[in-house]
Amino acid sequence: QVQLVESGGGVVQAGGSLRLSCAASGRTSSSYDMAWFRQAPGKEREFVADIRWSGHTYYADSVKGRFTISRDNAKNMMYLQMNSLKPADTAVYFCAAKYSLLDGYYYWGQGAQVTVSS
Repeated sequence: QVQLVESGGGVVQAGGSLRLSCAASGRTSSSYDMAWFRQAPGKEREFVADIRWSGHTYYADSVKGRFTISRDNAKNMMYLQMNSLKPADTAVYFCAAKYSLLDGYYYWGQGAQVTVSS
């Protein structure tokens, strides 16, 4: 089992920045892929970014160039630096993890609210 806990959410004005953190505990491993998803009110959960065990990163088109995903395996931490925030980025952000050889993320955090005011 892997436990994930997000932190760093809050309220920010449009154009501002926030950094989300995800702390992993339990049977953690550098062989896990990790990701950020988000869910806005009335919408389905959507992919934001992920970072593979190899270090390769992938981003949704909507955040490319504004968000940066990173991880520190020694500290069992993952981060999402969010710059140039827009009201459309308002959502609950979820941290997720999976073993690299499996498809589909199956460990989830409880979520962190990010609200961007116009």
